Amino acid sequence: MLGPAGVVANRAFFLVDDRGRMVNGKALGGLVQVHASVSDDLCELELRFPDGTHLRGPVELGPLRRVQFFRAQFDAPSVAGPWAEALSAFCGRPVDICRAPADRPGVDRGVRGSVSMVSSGALDALRNAGDVPEPIDPRRFRMLFLLDGVAAHAEDAWCGQTIGIGAARVAVNGLVGRCAVTTRDPDTGVVDLPTLHYIQKYRGDIRADERLPFGVFGEVVTPGEVRVGDPVLPPDDATRLE
Repeated sequence: MLGPAGVVANRAFFLVDDRGRMVNGKALGGLVQVHASVSDDLCELELRFPDGTHLRGPVELGPLRRVQFFRAQFDAPSVAGPWAEALSAFCGRPVDICRAPADRPGVDRGVRGSVSMVSSGALDALRNAGDVPEPIDPRRFRMLFLLDGVAAHAEDAWCGQTIGIGAARVAVNGLVGRCAVTTRDPDTGVVDLPTLHYIQKYRGDIRADERLPFGVFGEVVTPGEVRVGDPVLPPDDATRLE
């Protein structure tokens, strides 16, 4: 269900270091080995570690703390319980788990970027640019939606327009600049593919607000349900349905 701030449970929690700065897979690639899940109402959290350790329990919010989330600063509640200790032990450094405020989902672009998407054609183009023998796993790019049936990077042309995704309408606001997280294997967190080099190789001349663009981001204009296999309506068709 796409709501005003995106999918309710998407990136509802994030990690910070002992200085309150958000940390992610760029510095702690092994975090991809920790499988997290949360109930639809965000009241129960579950973590599964690669050694078989399994934590599950209620989400109890602790005191607010000031956090640095990329360039933004805001107050977010910490989450009480065994989570921080277990994650700190796994990461080998102190980390705390925080709940993203309801009006500020845990994505770097906030509500304006609560929806992200990339086409499978774009992944094929990247594979060709790097002469990669195997298909590139879309999980590297951590996009909310993967689109089939359109030309490579057709989504780029939707920037500044509204499209339909299932029963929802989404305003596409810009191209997603990529970072070193995409170079890491999505199962192990080990750096194993120079994705940024490949993007630069064949998209280095693309003009965008963010460097090394690959995929698009946007915000929900009309909430609605989206299912696997739903059609994506380009701007002209989406406008006729409004």
